[in-house]
Parts: sequence; C-alpha cells; structure tokens
Amino acid sequence: MHDSPLILLTGATGYVGGRLLQSLERQGYRLRCLARRPNFLKPRVAASTEVLAGDLLDRSSLDPAFHGVDAAYYLVHSMGASGSFEEKDRQAARNFAEAAKAAGVGRIIYLGGLGDDTQELSPHLRSRQEVGQILRQSGVPVLEFRASIVIGSGSLSFEMIRSLVERLPFMITPRWVSMPAQPIAIEDLIAYLNAALCLPVASCRVYEIGGADRVSYADIMRAYARCRGIRVRMIPMPVLTPFISSLWLGLVTPLYARIGRKLIESIVHSTVVRDKTALTTFDIRPMGIDAALRHALANEEREFAATRWSDALSSSGEVPSWGGVRFGNRLVDSRTSHVARAPAVAFRPIERIGGDTGWYAWNWLWQLRGFMDLLAGGVGMRRGRPSPASLRVGDTVDFWRVDAFEPNRLLRLAAEMKLPGRAWLEFEVTGDESSATIRQTAVFDPVGLPGLIYWYALYPVHQLVFGGMLHRIVDAAQNDNTQNPSAPHA
Repeated sequence: MHDSPLILLTGATGYVGGRLLQSLERQGYRLRCLARRPNFLKPRVAASTEVLAGDLLDRSSLDPAFHGVDAAYYLVHSMGASGSFEEKDRQAARNFAEAAKAAGVGRIIYLGGLGDDTQELSPHLRSRQEVGQILRQSGVPVLEFRASIVIGSGSLSFEMIRSLVERLPFMITPRWVSMPAQPIAIEDLIAYLNAALCLPVASCRVYEIGGADRVSYADIMRAYARCRGIRVRMIPMPVLTPFISSLWLGLVTPLYARIGRKLIESIVHSTVVRDKTALTTFDIRPMGIDAALRHALANEEREFAATRWSDALSSSGEVPSWGGVRFGNRLVDSRTSHVARAPAVAFRPIERIGGDTGWYAWNWLWQLRGFMDLLAGGVGMRRGRPSPASLRVGDTVDFWRVDAFEPNRLLRLAAEMKLPGRAWLEFEVTGDESSATIRQTAVFDPVGLPGLIYWYALYPVHQLVFGGMLHRIVDAAQNDNTQNPSAPHA
C-alpha cells in the first residue's frame, strides 16, 4: 500500500465527498483528507485514512496536506455559506491550486456544475465554472466534471422532490420546474470520480456528465410519484419568484430558505449535457431517472443514507469566527437528577434525542424556535439526525451538531441556530450498575447586550423546557426494561 499513489480528498464531510471517501477506501487507495474540523471527520474514516487539519482559505495550512500527493480531489463549494460566497470560492481555489503546484501534484479532479457558459448564469453556477478556470491556471492538469442535479438517498435535490410529492397532493409550480436538466445518479457520479484517477493525464479536460434522460423538475416529481404510487397534481404559477419559492420550500421541505434560493437560482437555467465526450472516454453508461429514483428510494425506505447533504459542515452556513469577540460572563443552566438504572440505560434516551424522538418536553416550543430560526436564514429543525438510535461526533441533531460524544457517558451538542453568541447543550451520566446521575447543562456565551437580552428574555422558557426535558429523560430511562443495555438497539 505504501507504494500506491497518495490521494488527497477535500470535501469529505460533504454529500459527494463522503460517498467518494467510502468508495476509495473500499478499493484500498492511500487516502489523506483535509478538513477544517478533523475531529468531526476522524470517526467516519477507516484506520488507514489520514486526516489533517487545514482550511482552504488559509494558504499556510495547506502545504503539509499536499506533501507527497499524486492526485487531489477538489469537492468543496460555498453554496451552503451565508452572505457573499464568490470571492471565498476564488480564494479557496487559488490557494488549493498554488499548494498543488508547489507540491508537484500530478492531477486535480474537480466537480463543477453544468450550464451554458455563453449565457448569463446564476452566481452559484458562474462561481463553479470560475473555480475550474482558476485551478487550470495553475498549470496542474485538471480533470473537471460538470454535472447537473444529483439524485441519491440523502441528496439535496432528492430530499426536496420527495418532500414536495409526499406532502402536497396539489402543487403550485413556478416556471423553473419546467427547465430541462440531466440528473445523474450518485452511483454514476462516484463511478466517474473514481475513473478519473486512471485516465491518462493527456485526457484531463472538462467533461459534461449526466444521466440517460433529459427531464425537468416537474418530470422528476412525476417519476417519483409513479415509483411511490402517488398521484401528483401541478398548477403552474409563473409569477412566483425564486425568493418566494425558496421561502415556500423552507416551509414544506427539509431545505431552508438560504439553500433553497441558491438551488432555484441555479435550476432556472438549462443544465443538460451538450458535449458527449464523456460517453466515449469513460466506460460508464449512466442510468435514467426512474432507475436513479428507485436506487435512492431503496436506501431511504431502509432509513439509511451513506451521506446526507444536510450533514455537511457547510450546510449550517458560514461558521462564525469568534476570534477577537469579547464575550461577557458565561451563562450556565445546570441541573441533575438521579435514576435507579445503570448508566448505559440512563444514557439511552439521551442518545436518541432530537429527530423523530423529539426533545421529550415542550416539543412545540422547539418547533417554534426552529421556525423562527428558519425565518432568520438559519437551519431550522429540518435536518433531523442521520440515525434514530446512535450518534457520532459531527452528526447533525436538528439545529445542533454533535461536538463531543462518549458512549454511555457524555453528549455535547453545539448550537448551529442563529444566536447572539455561542451555545452548547451537554448531558453527562455517571454512576454504577444500580444507579446513575444525569447532569444536564446548557451553556451560553453572550455577545454584548443583545446576547444578555436574549438569554434573560428566554429565562422562563428555559426553566420549562430544560426542566421538563430532564424530567422526561429520567422517566424514559426508568421505564426502560431492556435486559441488555450494552446491546445495539434499533
């Protein structure tokens, strides 16, 4: 293995990057992943995969990751970022290209977006194609794939389509649902990304890739309805703007308005394959939309997706930089309770918190807080959690992310909702085989007067919510009659 090429993968915490990571590991490649928060990625990789800390916006952090690398995947973008993202995309691409050139990397493999560059494109699509140009300017051979909609279990487009068809018997559809696209199944996309490693360097160029069918979003929704045996009715409403459409998607689907708006801005353009060179260069025959949907549904109906778009760290928007921020006094709400159960049993309801399980008490208040966050441009409560019964560091839990996890002992959640400060919710379980103590702690670092007002205005609500939550967790543990608390549970 030490003689095989070393592959650098960026974007491994994202939807496509996470799938590619698993595929490359199965094939035995020597892998190195670059991550801003390596502690989130390390629990998800094989023992043979190296994970290094680095930030594409910090040029000085990249050189160690590129040392000895033969090929590098560039699978990052700023669609999930809040605010202006184009200059950040440019800077990240320049830094990546410079580091690759300095290290003598043999090739860069980049996933961009389909779109006719002779026409005016959305900011997102324009930025994706500009990134490819910046990477090529380095002189390192670049193999760029341009793809349209990605269909797979957990993909952004699939979750949007599924939610619309399953929840709305009647749909008022804006003009963009009739725009032609060429969706590609995640399995075929990963096959292309794998094949790019074996292609001769002389063949590195731009390849447009897509599935076997040219369809619109309306066609995809009809195909989904056929697969599920659901009748769907659409009423055209051409005056709906992307902004209004994105707010509607935020209410009905797992997408929040910020993501929905950028997605719609991209799909108002035709995204079909015009250059079919990929079909003659690669031994890959992509599946059509019906097969892609069946594959995605097979995973979703088992409540399983290898990766989800909403689990990507970028899905929460731009991570606030707290450097230089002067926090006031840390505000803490800590309470304990005892239960006549072993720590493993006491911890079980904690490990199931959020998602379909809910928050044990005053769930409608949690939903209201999520709706307010959605209106403010935040993530809301739509992300749920990857697994109903188990957690890992880096997992999303509604508008939280798992910051620390020790089985049967500790769970710490970091807030990703819009806040005038930073917040954590921690559960710690101690004890022996006959009794356990559960300590529940909410921590808030306010920023200035708005942070203090926020905390104390919600103080009565916190008393209800946090007190009720701990009480119900204790009840759930007390009523758990499982004989073997250490066994896996569904």
